[in-house]
Amino acid sequence: MMKNNQEIGSLLLRIILGFTFFMHGLDKFQGGVENFAAGFPSMGLPSFLAYFVAFIELVGGISLILGIGTRIFSGLITCIMIGAIMLVKLRDGFLGGYEFDVVLMIVALHLVLNGSYLLSVDSKLLQLKSASSRKAHEESLVNERTS
Repeated sequence: MMKNNQEIGSLLLRIILGFTFFMHGLDKFQGGVENFAAGFPSMGLPSFLAYFVAFIELVGGISLILGIGTRIFSGLITCIMIGAIMLVKLRDGFLGGYEFDVVLMIVALHLVLNGSYLLSVDSKLLQLKSASSRKAHEESLVNERTS
């Protein structure tokens, strides 16, 4: 029962994190990523990095909703949030500054550490791999017995 509750919790975190980042990525592309990129040099970062961030937010958001590469995309989002906090929000303080970013970062870090397999494409792929590997093992046993 406890494992089910943990998986349901991780599923909810994965979906809301994915939706949040999908919407932020979509907003960046709709508003023109070049506008977002314009501020990067003032932070000492190359402009092209903005395209990478927007791409990770958009594609990573969709991937998290579907449960594809959850740990990888959550790790990338964790890095993005660390960068956002350190380079943009820290000077504004916690309240009204980086509190939301910390929450998103911790949700992403939770998913890096624990994954989220309930209703995920990753779990289906793992089941298929496991089934095919079991079948291959059974076939090899049958071949050994008949040789």
